[in-house]
Amino acid sequence: MRYIPWVPSNIDNWSTRHSVLTMAGRTAALINVLDDDPPDPDKVADVLRAYGEPDPIDLTTHDVAGMRAAAALLREVFTAESTDGAAAALNRLLQEHTGPLRLTSHGGSTPWHPHLDDDDNAPWDEWLLASSCIALTVLIWDHQRPPGRICSSPGCRIVFITQGSGPERRYCSRRCATRERVAAHRRSRSAAQSGRPE
Repeated sequence: MRYIPWVPSNIDNWSTRHSVLTMAGRTAALINVLDDDPPDPDKVADVLRAYGEPDPIDLTTHDVAGMRAAAALLREVFTAESTDGAAAALNRLLQEHTGPLRLTSHGGSTPWHPHLDDDDNAPWDEWLLASSCIALTVLIWDHQRPPGRICSSPGCRIVFITQGSGPERRYCSRRCATRERVAAHRRSRSAAQSGRPE
């Protein structure tokens, strides 16, 4: 099962669902679930529901393929090794894949909020790329550091948001962190037993 970042308990509240951190967390969760080969449309829909998207969510294999392509582009922001790299990746995405900034209330059904997609009923892949770019851009602007990263555990492709309280994380989960700590301990012990430097 792919890592799904923390989802606020009051996700049904409009302002919580559209907070920058929640939208960025949704981006990471979608990148992770769309990395499966092939992605399962039901699992993608489950992530969308977890982050407050209303039913019905009817995703076709074509929708999921487009979202997977968008997720691959967004992954570049998470794999950037510096703030400059993350900003450059986002600038490229904004220039090549989004429309002009606009405000919408979805015909009066929601509070006014920004969009970068072409219209309120844009395809899923366009929506994913545009809404993710907004959230990740604001996180860089607000914190002046990359908004997220890929897990430091070799072979783990899970991305996660690093913004928030506490020290900066290197691993997507305690499981990966523990596995790497144990592996480092074993390498150190093996090197000591053989008399070789680590």
